[in-house]
Amino acid sequence: MNKVSSGAAVDLSVTLGKMKLKNPVMPASGTFGYGREFADFINLDDLGAVIVKGTTLRPRLGSFQHRLLEIPGGSLCSIGIQNVGVDSFIADKLPYLRQFNVPVIVNIAGESVEEFARVTEILSKAEGVAGIEINISCPNVKKGGMHFGVDPDATFAVVRAVKGATDLTVMPKLTPNVTDVTVFARACEEAGADAISLINGLVGMAIDVDSRRSKLGKNLTGGVTGPCLKPIALRMVWQVAQVVGIPVVGVGGIACPEDALEFILAGASAVEVGTYNLVNPRVMIEIIEGIRDYLIKKGVSDLAAIRGSFES
Repeated sequence: MNKVSSGAAVDLSVTLGKMKLKNPVMPASGTFGYGREFADFINLDDLGAVIVKGTTLRPRLGSFQHRLLEIPGGSLCSIGIQNVGVDSFIADKLPYLRQFNVPVIVNIAGESVEEFARVTEILSKAEGVAGIEINISCPNVKKGGMHFGVDPDATFAVVRAVKGATDLTVMPKLTPNVTDVTVFARACEEAGADAISLINGLVGMAIDVDSRRSKLGKNLTGGVTGPCLKPIALRMVWQVAQVVGIPVVGVGGIACPEDALEFILAGASAVEVGTYNLVNPRVMIEIIEGIRDYLIKKGVSDLAAIRGSFES
């Protein structure tokens, strides 16, 4: 393990497929808009990468009203992948991001394998896109609404199709709503994924005891996010890191440097910060600084030296 004296520089860089990140911290899709929304709080160049809102072939209005509910330790949300569509993203949102020296990763969603591939093809022709994150928690309309991420064969098919449609870094984002997440991680690796991110939100619900109706209105259920999700996400990241040879990106409940370090010790190469961006818009910068301070304190010069060093 390389040693470093107090106050010396440390190497926080991370490689994900063809992307070189200056540090391991980036926003989770859907919690950072298109980057401009947070520009008054942080310099986007300080991040490892920027992941933008989930993007679909055509614009989406998203879910019904009552999309977000605070719950103990986090939130329950049903946004419904509201977005401007891939063409508008490229024309109206991407130009702003090109001014920064930071990789841009586009989270994509679709209702069929063909739709995922088509969105990928369009993005691959756009200047300034470095990677594709695949939201496989989407309903497959050709299979009656079953989510891609809960069927290993469907997971394999969509990752293989996206990988075949681009030379960009491809990173599927796994759902926790399965029995054995390692089965799906292996399917992604076999299909050619360059990295894997996990986890997306658990499915949850909340009932108003007076009206006896869902607190999310017509949406009924939503994704559980925030700090309450961290123990589950950490366990799944650790499990996946044991069985794949590609980088793993940890997501779920990260709110401070110690949270991020737990994921890295469990085997994650990088992390995504989601819900807590809405609580503290500068939290990612604080996490980057905290990771650096930790390495200096431990006398370690390279982030890679502590990755996966958790002793079970």
